[in-house]
Amino acid sequence: MAGQQIGELARRFECPVETIRYYERTGLLPAPARTNGNYRSYSDEHAGQLAFILNCRALDMTHREIRTLLDLRRKPKNGCSDVNAIIEGHIGQVRHRIGELKQLLTGLEALRTSCNQPRAVEDCQILSALHRNARPRAGRAPVR
Repeated sequence: MAGQQIGELARRFECPVETIRYYERTGLLPAPARTNGNYRSYSDEHAGQLAFILNCRALDMTHREIRTLLDLRRKPKNGCSDVNAIIEGHIGQVRHRIGELKQLLTGLEALRTSCNQPRAVEDCQILSALHRNARPRAGRAPVR
């Protein structure tokens, strides 16, 4: 396939143009050649690498994990134990997040049951609990 412009590539993979540019800026996707009119011209290799990156992101992999996997792909004769280690590590992170999400769900459900009848907002038990339990979270900026 002849080179594709960024808009064509974005439509093909149903992702924003800015996402492709971002992957280029961060080095996940190599910069494409430019046409005489200075448009980006993406090759089939770019399309394949973008598909790989998007699949990894769909699995919620970090850019560091993706970058490492891309590096490992460039050494096709090596063993895949490093790939397995990355996936095992990611599975551990997902399991940890699932635990955190379960705690979050339990907290939200408890909050929801605290106000199970119609009241005026000034008497809302949910709002009272949120105000009563408000405290800054270490290491996080306040939400504005």
